[in-house]
Amino acid sequence: MIRVAIFEDNKLMRNAYEAICNGTPGLMCCGAFADTDDVSFKIKKTQPDVVLMDIEMPGKDGVSTTPYIIKHFPEVKILIQTVFDNDDKIFAAICAGASGYILKSTTPARMVEAIEQVHDGGSPMTPYIASRVLKLFQQFAPPFKDAEENYALSVREKEILALMTGGHGLPAIAEKIFVSYETVRTHVKRIYKKLHVASASAAVVKAIREKLV
Repeated sequence: MIRVAIFEDNKLMRNAYEAICNGTPGLMCCGAFADTDDVSFKIKKTQPDVVLMDIEMPGKDGVSTTPYIIKHFPEVKILIQTVFDNDDKIFAAICAGASGYILKSTTPARMVEAIEQVHDGGSPMTPYIASRVLKLFQQFAPPFKDAEENYALSVREKEILALMTGGHGLPAIAEKIFVSYETVRTHVKRIYKKLHVASASAAVVKAIREKLV
């Protein structure tokens, strides 16, 4: 059972997200909040596996709250959801450490899929978001030399990392490359070790920033 905590200031949307989670087998809404005040208390009380985080909220917004949660509750995955699709918001959310970023126009089925992907170690993004992130890092990232040689990624690891940057979760990657889920997990662990990262989002950011894929 995936425990989901929702941070959304719009009551109708908050109730809708809660209903979607509670109405989906394998998901459960463990808490729904209108703001991120006392976020540490709320996380400790609800013990979520995944946080569905709105960017724009009264008080401290989702972007500034994300790194706090990651620092103090590293086991919690954060999925950013917002109506905004501008570059600044995208860049800020991903750099803050969010595991995934989807728009509120995303269908309920896709939202559920994104929650499951984040929980499984993936970095789900809508195609538009993924393309914007790639272009942003290509445009603004400083050049790196001989990054591939330093990390010594295998051909299979590069293939999996490329799929991760495309927003695919581990189960989807396993299906695409015709191997078991556990095999993909083993490869991903090796990728983390070689890249010196601890999460899928960090691996994706590093891969794009250093042009590893």
